[in-house]
Amino acid sequence: MNTPLKITKVGNSAGVILPKELLAHLNAGVGETLSVVLKPGGIELLAADPDFEAQMEAAREVMARRKRALRELAK
Repeated sequence: MNTPLKITKVGNSAGVILPKELLAHLNAGVGETLSVVLKPGGIELLAADPDFEAQMEAAREVMARRKRALRELAK
């Protein structure tokens, strides 16, 4: 699919409207979260992985509890 998307103003930001065919391909819908990966030639959009989000939340909790130890390890 090679569909041009127009950039529109959304408040103080900018956004694009994704066609329903693209959303279907991503298996995503309105209100869901997409992951954006920067690539040398552009970006890659991926449907958010619920397992990844749960893992990141667990990692944030550990980092918050072990902040001092992680700071020492980073030296």
